[in-house]
Amino acid sequence: MPITLDSHGAHISVVTIDNPSKANAMSRDMLSELAETWQRLDNDDRCRAIVVTGAGDRAFTAGADVSGDLSASEETAATINRALLKTEPFSKPIIAAVNGACLGGGIELLLVADVRYSVPDAVFGLPEVKWAIYPFGGAAAKLADQIGYVHAMKLLLTAENIDADEAVRIGLVNEIVPAEQVMGRALATAEAIAANSPMAVQAVKRFVSTGVADRARAREPFEQSLGDSVRASPDFAEGVGAFRDRRQPHYG
Repeated sequence: MPITLDSHGAHISVVTIDNPSKANAMSRDMLSELAETWQRLDNDDRCRAIVVTGAGDRAFTAGADVSGDLSASEETAATINRALLKTEPFSKPIIAAVNGACLGGGIELLLVADVRYSVPDAVFGLPEVKWAIYPFGGAAAKLADQIGYVHAMKLLLTAENIDADEAVRIGLVNEIVPAEQVMGRALATAEAIAANSPMAVQAVKRFVSTGVADRARAREPFEQSLGDSVRASPDFAEGVGAFRDRRQPHYG
């Protein structure tokens, strides 16, 4: 299965984005599966903390599988929102073990995590605007709140990648950990959280995530209209075509 779910002890779940041949890029089916996985874990009383990572040592996730369907109906947007926990509260703490490239939707998945560890050679970026794609998964809604306006806008508007050191400096991740230790560090944090009162931990998480979700939900109709206008433009055809042809786009 492209999204795998494993247990670590009695109270910790491990979610793995498992599509290594495509740098763990996520298809629409994978996003739907991820949304169902979050729902399952949110309802699981045994689960007290979650670690999310990517399969292999190349990527956390390179985001959306641009070779697949790029339509964005309201139904599709709702699936993406659930997969990336954009507009609904979530009760379980999430720890990210970033094992490689974290790009596009990978950043948007990273933003759902409460604690984040990265391997030294990971790269982070939001390349969407280079390819005339609107960053639908929550980056435009969440990133400025999490790392500050100027850092967020530089990532969103330049489409440039940053390294792990810069990601720590701007507060996108907590700590750099050697590759062979990053999962262990994430699991140790999950264990520390799971040892605390689940009632208290989940109350804190639900309160914080409700505020984030409320803000995103209020802006969702406007964001949908902006995304629709980008997809309807000549830029979108050029950008996606350039990505698939592995060439630089040209916007007039």
